[in-house]
Amino acid sequence: MIVFDATTLVSATFRRQGVPARAVRQALQSDRVAISEAVLAELLDVLDRPRLARFVDPELRAELVGQLDALGVFFTPTETVTDCRDAKDDKYLELALAAGAGVIVSGDADLLVLHPWRGVRILRPVEYLTETGVGAG
Repeated sequence: MIVFDATTLVSATFRRQGVPARAVRQALQSDRVAISEAVLAELLDVLDRPRLARFVDPELRAELVGQLDALGVFFTPTETVTDCRDAKDDKYLELALAAGAGVIVSGDADLLVLHPWRGVRILRPVEYLTETGVGAG
């Protein structure tokens, strides 16, 4: 089970062959992706921001949201976590616990600094691709 943060998911809508997009596709094809209402809400909020509109590929946006809805495994976290120096990122830790995830994929320094956290590896998208044998190239 894998958790992606919103930064990585949003970045996946910029370029189909970008590292974040490839990481998300790889996870959806070869593993299970954990999602929560809080993570989905943040993703949709960020994607709807006007200042990002020029970067977001509308086709990739629709594809990503559709795939997460169809293939993502929804969890409702029950444990409150306050371990991240950015409290807004605690939702990813809570989701990882609820899902029993082994990996959080993130480009956020506030999450990456916690690696490893309670047995959960926190990897950059490029590290995740390298570990899965796909490579970042």
